[in-house]
Amino acid sequence: MDTDVLVAAFRSDAGASRAVLEAARSRRFRMLLSVPLILEYESVLTRPAHLAASRATKEDVSAVLDELASVAERVELTVRARPLLPDPNDEMVFETALNGAADGIVTFNQKDFKRAARLFRISVLRPVDLIRRLNEGAKE
Repeated sequence: MDTDVLVAAFRSDAGASRAVLEAARSRRFRMLLSVPLILEYESVLTRPAHLAASRATKEDVSAVLDELASVAERVELTVRARPLLPDPNDEMVFETALNGAADGIVTFNQKDFKRAARLFRISVLRPVDLIRRLNEGAKE
């Protein structure tokens, strides 16, 4: 999961990003986390602008990240693929997906991830796409 999805989930309690966060918390899909990625989540989510917009505290952020860490699969970054993406901050998302043999990356940033993901046969999904897939799978 890209950081932008987590930020959107914190900023709004409605919508696909929040549904993705809740699906991760309830283990409806295999979420992957690496140490650099969770540190990125924490760094971004605790920025004053994001805390103010989400009406969350640093403690709220820590509690959610602790819960995600308890349900996610931990990924050791043994393969480095840099630089493949235009934004260096996205590299840790991609490397976590690559090292964890992810089926997909959930992000709003489709453009920057598409080329590199195609090389490694990783899907790039918007939050709404993942929720649709999860709901379709639940019907089967």
